[in-house]
Amino acid sequence: MRTFYELTRRNLKVFFKDKGLFISSLITPIILLVLYATFLARVFKDSFYSSLPDGFTVDPKIIDATVAGQLIASLLAVSCVTVAFCANLLMIGDKANGTVRDLTVAPVRRSTLAGAYFVASAASTLIVTLTALAFGFGYLATQGWFLSPSDVLFSILDVILLTLFGTALSSCLHFFLSTNGQASAVGTIVSAGYGFICGAYMPISSFSAGLQRVLGFLPGTYGTSLIKNHLLGGVFSEMKNVGFTEEVIGGIRESIDCRLFFFGHEVKTPAMFAILAGSIVFFTGVFVLFHFLFKPERKK
Repeated sequence: MRTFYELTRRNLKVFFKDKGLFISSLITPIILLVLYATFLARVFKDSFYSSLPDGFTVDPKIIDATVAGQLIASLLAVSCVTVAFCANLLMIGDKANGTVRDLTVAPVRRSTLAGAYFVASAASTLIVTLTALAFGFGYLATQGWFLSPSDVLFSILDVILLTLFGTALSSCLHFFLSTNGQASAVGTIVSAGYGFICGAYMPISSFSAGLQRVLGFLPGTYGTSLIKNHLLGGVFSEMKNVGFTEEVIGGIRESIDCRLFFFGHEVKTPAMFAILAGSIVFFTGVFVLFHFLFKPERKK
């Protein structure tokens, strides 16, 4: 346990000591927020209005709160994964400079080494993503605050789970990379594509039926839906209070992926939690298994 603690502490110190790595991780959510607010806000508003019956009027504050909730949910759904890929660059850096070989010369269990990388990356990412969530709450307060205390707590839980998912996924993918160039290439691909396949950039409901079925097999899809449900739960309650019918609210929820279907069957919130938690356990186990099956080359 002492070795695990020291390795985790060492990984955290190295991460925060590398100002470039830390700043690049921290600035990612800010860049995404600017891009979302600039290019996606109008798309989200159009999606909202298209779900309303003709001639139906609504308080602009509700619209603003709905759009802001979508923006923050999309931002966090992507950042929890992309920031984890930045935080996990430490593992690749250790391979590139030979540090990992020095560590394995010492009597350190491979499971301990893997766990230290995982926990340090998760902790580093959580600092960034929870900070982004705090700013997101502040932004929501300026647009329209309808969140209940339970919505806030569940949103925090969603961010934690998504961060652990991003850390587990990036750990598996980074394990076989050995240079910063390879890591940069993988990070670019993930940053460019993940937002689309998880429903952050565009609602999955706007895709073709075949693509929706394919994306239904991806855990990130349900993570995005979870945080949307909790950040927008108060707005939906307010809609009901001001006279929105269940049919209209259901149509809005479906159009922005708060309701997901897997081959025609609606996936409820507990099932989404189970899928996301199961994927974390699976990818974490695969990462630890990699450390047992594949040994780094020793220095000659």
